[in-house]
Amino acid sequence: MHLDRYVNTLGRHLKARFGQRVRKLALHAGFTCPNRDGTLGHGGCTFCSVRSFNEADAEIPVHEQLAARRAELKRASRFIAYFQAYTSTYAEVEELRRLYAEATREADIVGLCVGTRPDCVPDTVLELLADYRQRGYEVWLELGLQSAHDETLRRINRGHGFAAYADAVSRAHRHGVPVCTHLILGLPGESAAMCRETHRRVLELGVGGIKLHPLMIVRGSAMAAQYARGELQAPLIEDYAGTAAELIRRTPPEIVFHRVTATAREPTLIAPDWCHTSWPAIHAICEDLMQNGIQGCNADQ
Repeated sequence: MHLDRYVNTLGRHLKARFGQRVRKLALHAGFTCPNRDGTLGHGGCTFCSVRSFNEADAEIPVHEQLAARRAELKRASRFIAYFQAYTSTYAEVEELRRLYAEATREADIVGLCVGTRPDCVPDTVLELLADYRQRGYEVWLELGLQSAHDETLRRINRGHGFAAYADAVSRAHRHGVPVCTHLILGLPGESAAMCRETHRRVLELGVGGIKLHPLMIVRGSAMAAQYARGELQAPLIEDYAGTAAELIRRTPPEIVFHRVTATAREPTLIAPDWCHTSWPAIHAICEDLMQNGIQGCNADQ
C-alpha cells in the first residue's frame, strides 16, 4: 500500500516542491541534552536509550557524515541535512552557524531539518533558521513535544511542560520557521482520548508538520526497567494504527506528516516486536484510512 495516497507525507511534499525525490540524511553533530548533562536532570526522558545514537558518528565531521549517507542511498539526487541526534540546538549560535554552513556547502543539499526540545530554541537560533529559509532552503524545526499533558511529561521525566512548547511555536511563527511536532502514542497512563486532546491542542497553536511515533521500549532506558517489572505495556499494533489513523483524519490536508510510525534496530528494541520494521504499522494505518477516510476528512472534529 502507498501511504502517499492517503496522507500528505514529507516525501510527497518535497517531490511537489523540487520535482524529484528528496531524502533526509541523518547527522550526529555531538550535541547532548540538558536533561542528560545535569542542567535539568540526568538520564534523560524515561523512553530514551542512554545510547540512542551511534556515538562514534559524533567524532566524524558533518560533511563526511553526509558523504557516507549519500553513498548508502539510491534514487535521489537532492538531500536535506537532518540534525537528528539529541538536542540539536543545544550549543552557542556561532557553533550552530558553523555546522549548518558545513552541512549546506554542497549544492545537492536543499534543506535543513533540526530536531530539538521546545525549551532549547532561543530567538538567535530561530533567526539563523529563518535566514536559511529566506535563501530558499527547505527548513523544518522539529520539536519533541510527545504529549500536551503536563502530568504525562512529568511522568516521563521530560523536563518541560506544554507552556514551553507553546512559547517555542509562537516565536517560530514570528520568525517564519515551520514547525514539525513529534508526538508519541501509547505513553504510560495515556488513553486514545488523551492523544486526541494533545493533537487538538497542537493544531490550535498552528503547526506545519507532525511526526507520529509508537511508544517503544528500548534497551538502556528507564522504561526498559519498568517494562521488566511489569509496570507498563507496549502498545498493540491495532491500537496504535487506529489512533494514528484517527489523528490523520482529524489533520487538515495541508499539514505534512513527516512520519506515521517509527522503528528500532535489534538488539536495541525490546518491545513491541512489530516496530522492527515500519511496514506492519504503515499497512495497518493505510487499511484504516482506506476504509474510514483519508487525511483531513474529519479535520473539523
